[in-house]
Formats: sequence, C-alpha cells, structure tokens
Amino acid sequence: MGSDARIGARFLRAGIGYGGSCFPKDVAAFRAVAREYGCQFSLLDEVHRINEEQRRRFLKKVRSALWTLKNKRLAVLGLAFKDGTDDVRESPAIQIIQALLKEGCEITAYDPAAADKARGILGDAIAYAPDPYTAAKGADALLILTEWKEFAALDLAHLKKLLNYPIVLDGRNLYSREQMANAGLYYYSMGRAPLELSHPLSGERRVTEQKSRVAEQE
Repeated sequence: MGSDARIGARFLRAGIGYGGSCFPKDVAAFRAVAREYGCQFSLLDEVHRINEEQRRRFLKKVRSALWTLKNKRLAVLGLAFKDGTDDVRESPAIQIIQALLKEGCEITAYDPAAADKARGILGDAIAYAPDPYTAAKGADALLILTEWKEFAALDLAHLKKLLNYPIVLDGRNLYSREQMANAGLYYYSMGRAPLELSHPLSGERRVTEQKSRVAEQE
C-alpha cells in the first residue's frame, strides 16, 4: 500500500489514527453496505476498531505519564486531523482534547491553520496560543497530536526550559527516542517503549498513592 504514490509510506506510520471528512465516512458506508447484504466484512470492522483504540491507547499513555489528570496543565500541538489543512472534522486531536477536558485538564493548544475551525467546536473550553513555545510555557506536559512539519523541528532544549515537567507525549512519532534522550525529555510515543528514567512526577505519585491508601482505610 505504501508503494502507491497516492498513499505513500508517510500515511502508514503508527499514531493516534486517521480522521477527516472522507475516509471515516467511506469506511462507515462500506460497513453499512456490508451489513445490509449480510456480509461479514471483518477487515473493515477491525480497521474501525483499531482506529478508535489508538485514541484510547494514547490517553492511557497520558495517564501513565502524569498519573493524575485533574487540574493538569497540558500543551497541545495540533488540532487539524492531518498536516497541511485546517480541517478538524473527525480529528483525533479534537477527540483526545475533549476526553482530557472531561478529566479536568487545562489545555492550551496551537495549530498553524486550524485554530479558528477548532474554536467552532471547542469554543473557550481551551486556550489558543500563537506558537508552540507559548503553548508549552508552564505546562505539565506537551502533547503532539498533528504531524505538522514545524512540530518535528522544535527547539527541544528551549522546550524543556518552558515546560513545568519535561514530559512529551508524541501521538505522531515525529521524534526518535535518541533525540529526546539527548534533550533530557521524558518521551512517550506510539508503539515504542517510553523513555523515562527517574520520573519527574515520582514525588507526586507517592503523595497520590498515600492519599488513596488513607481514603481506603477510612
């Protein structure tokens, strides 16, 4: 499939899944036609399931990295469903942001093209930054949700200074573990082992666990 120039290998990287106005609709239509004719089109059913599961996998990584999400300040890079567009229809980034808002996170996001369209969906539930570094300032973690080229060329040393904790969760695998290790960042990506040595939130985790034990005893 990657050898087809209309698709290309760059569309086959591990990540938080596809979105947009076309492919999700086409998959749903094919599944509906298959059901109408009594056909078990398990391949398409599995494609849909895996795509949805990728969002849940990423959210699980966010919870693993931060342990508690309520009142966490998160910087999000990317709102569009893919780079090179302002289209946010069926965007995995929007769906992940909505899930994080339900868990009590405070979010500041940046997208070079899709902020206005995203505002039509999210309104003032999140803050909108003019650039990646403004979004990252004072955040407890940075989440990369769209594969814009500029997000793959960030000044990682500067980014580390801006973040409250040096944690990056890359939903598009734009960086290598070696790049993040050299920058001293704790790095979580899709389909790869996390890069975490002495976790920056270990103290907070101990406090949270102690509170949980006290609550259980009460």
